[in-house]
Amino acid sequence: MTAQEKQSGGMQKTLSLWNFFTIGFGAIIGTGWVLMVGDWMIIGGGPIAAMIAFIIGAFFLLPIGAVFGELTAAIPISGGIVEYVDRTYGHTMSYITGWFLALGNAILCPWEAIAISTLVSDMFGDLFPILRAHKMYSLMGADVYLIPTAVALSFAAYVIVQNFRGASAAAKLQAFLTKALLLGMLLAMGISFVKGGPANIQPVFASVEGATTSTSASTMFAGVISVLVMTPFFYAGFDTIPQQAEEAAEGLDWNKFGRVISLALLASGGFYMVCIYSFGSIIPWTEFIKSSIPALACLKSINIFLYVTMLCIATLGPMGPMNSFYGATSRIMLAMGRKGQLPASFAKVDPKSGAPRIPNMILGVLTIVGPFLGKKMLVPLTNVSALAFIFSCTMVAFACYRMRITEPDLPRPYKVPGGKLGIGFACLAGSSIVLLMVVPTSPAALNAVEWSLVLGWLGIGLAIRALAKLSGSTKKEEQVVV
Repeated sequence: MTAQEKQSGGMQKTLSLWNFFTIGFGAIIGTGWVLMVGDWMIIGGGPIAAMIAFIIGAFFLLPIGAVFGELTAAIPISGGIVEYVDRTYGHTMSYITGWFLALGNAILCPWEAIAISTLVSDMFGDLFPILRAHKMYSLMGADVYLIPTAVALSFAAYVIVQNFRGASAAAKLQAFLTKALLLGMLLAMGISFVKGGPANIQPVFASVEGATTSTSASTMFAGVISVLVMTPFFYAGFDTIPQQAEEAAEGLDWNKFGRVISLALLASGGFYMVCIYSFGSIIPWTEFIKSSIPALACLKSINIFLYVTMLCIATLGPMGPMNSFYGATSRIMLAMGRKGQLPASFAKVDPKSGAPRIPNMILGVLTIVGPFLGKKMLVPLTNVSALAFIFSCTMVAFACYRMRITEPDLPRPYKVPGGKLGIGFACLAGSSIVLLMVVPTSPAALNAVEWSLVLGWLGIGLAIRALAKLSGSTKKEEQVVV
């Protein structure tokens, strides 16, 4: 048995290039474009600032996507980020990077469950008041209702079951959800073309008060920056592609695989651009942002059939990223188990489905908790996840640069365009976004609640590692050379 076969641990090899694209694209898009397009306009001071921020965000992350492509094509194993950083910066930094990426990805599972319950209670509840007939409690000022929570739990349960069945079943679900998202984009474009016009995206910049937030930026430049630091969260998901590389079908073209990650990013950037412009031009954007979920409220005033159609698509939308991040996070935990950074039980996979057992169980619990948290947790979870994600991606960029020096003869079917210069730009781009989120004077710095979540997660991780060492379960496995 080869080293790679040993490392696979019985995981199924079924994923095609199309499967990988839908995993990444579906993870990136989700339902943020429906729930938060109004917030992007408010925070940026208009649709134009939001569009510019998403353009810059996509181009900032393209080199990081290429870095993932190079390393994954060279070392195609599950949760490869743990291996890359371990081979370049050591066991401790590998653990911190993997643990933070697990945080950034795992948060998305309950986040999407909250999004589903929010859509059901806030939007379907307007059509069917019975959905809000049984209030259970309030959390941080947000009401939590019985029926929407039950609906969100059923959606989450379906995703959990598919992931326990293995990568192939999860990939089929993702392909269906991707088609539904594209239908939603085409619907928004059509309505904008018929009902709206470019004049509705004026003024270029304005400080406004929305239903859920207000513009804190005093200039358009500050507005662009404020939205820009949020974009890593809404582009988070391309990293789910390499996390499942070990389950690639036999004979996969790894050179094309490297390009799939960048393609998913570009396609997502185009999707966001079209949606921001389309929704921002249906009616004057300063009027558009006055409701809590303006993308749906706007359609409701135009045509109830269009409204219900988009609402159904939006309700299905969270299942895409939930599905992708569920699979990716379980593979990160699997990799950390293989490295001895988590208990050895995390490295065991089901002999029939090839799915990691313990990670799937843990993520199942986290996902099911989501609907009970209430919609006020969406923004804090967004910012924490964005920081955890971009920090981990930046570490991968630095690992790629160092590996070019320490392992120059490593077979690389795909290479970052521009060589070390392109990798260096990835390091710079990631570091810049991290600084924008951690420097106290930055307009996008984390607040006290968000820092408490970050530091609390780090503390839990270090405590688990210390306990594992004391129990003697962290004997590091021999490094796998692929």
